[in-house]
Amino acid sequence: MKIIKYIGLFLGVLLLFAIAFGLYLNRGLPHEIKPANFNCLSLDDGKFIDFDALPNNMYGIGLAYAGHINETASDFDPNGDPPVFIKANNSITKNGSLVKIPSHQTMLNAVEQLESGISDKVNQQFKSLPALLDYEVEMGFVLLEDIPAENLNNTNYAPKIGFFIANDFGARSVAVLGEGQENRYDYWGISKSFLGFTPIGEKVWIPNEFKANSIPCITIETQVNGEVRQHQMTNDLIYTPLQMLQSIHRKYPNKLLQKGDMVLTGTPGGVMMSAPRWLVRLAGIVGMGRFDKLANLTSNEVDVAKFLKAGDKVMVKGEGLGSVEVEIVE
Repeated sequence: MKIIKYIGLFLGVLLLFAIAFGLYLNRGLPHEIKPANFNCLSLDDGKFIDFDALPNNMYGIGLAYAGHINETASDFDPNGDPPVFIKANNSITKNGSLVKIPSHQTMLNAVEQLESGISDKVNQQFKSLPALLDYEVEMGFVLLEDIPAENLNNTNYAPKIGFFIANDFGARSVAVLGEGQENRYDYWGISKSFLGFTPIGEKVWIPNEFKANSIPCITIETQVNGEVRQHQMTNDLIYTPLQMLQSIHRKYPNKLLQKGDMVLTGTPGGVMMSAPRWLVRLAGIVGMGRFDKLANLTSNEVDVAKFLKAGDKVMVKGEGLGSVEVEIVE
């Protein structure tokens, strides 16, 4: 009877430990995620101009909405900078374009720019690497004048910018290869820089008056084959345009912020790449590496099939800013 009692006690302690460990893995973030304080601009108080020039530089801002932070189980530091990366300007395309899914070799050739020899490591473990193509609706802005670095130190500075709608496609398998690397966000940039991966609207909206911390407070949305996947107000953004420009300057202090440069401000929740926070934390505790994560992500045909495939039509739109639709092809 004593043995049975001790076994019961052991199982009870084990159960309590399992519950406590589960609660620990599912704990919330240490900081509350709050939207920035914006001055909302009315589209009636501005004008539209044609948008057809390629930027000198195109920057992406990551994890700029609470929903996207939560669905990707990412950390958040209110006193830190958001992820910042550079996108290739030849990834820009227009409404009605065909967007190709990058091949295994195309992706490896791109990543070799960041990490020499990674192709051999990937080929040893994967016969064929799926792109895991994902969408991201974003409101972007374009600089209408050069911005001297000293202007960024003025918290009341109102940069002269115009706004547009964009889709920020990404090959998630390439981004996963950056897990655990010091230049992780550079992999994000590569994953979003393939040809056609930045469909943008044909018009830019410019306000009549430039005010600090001001954006059009509009709804942005993604539809895949007519089904709504993302739907969010832009004033739920965590960072103002000035804060984004400050982050860009800190990341790339030797790059000038020039007229025509573009910034994609981040995407809301609703993308196809998501993970429960407990699983991400558990992977960190057991020391799961990037190749193990990629193997788990690509081994399940059901999980792979949920990403974009040939024949899918993806439309992003911004209330008042128009829309841009493309079709995915092999």
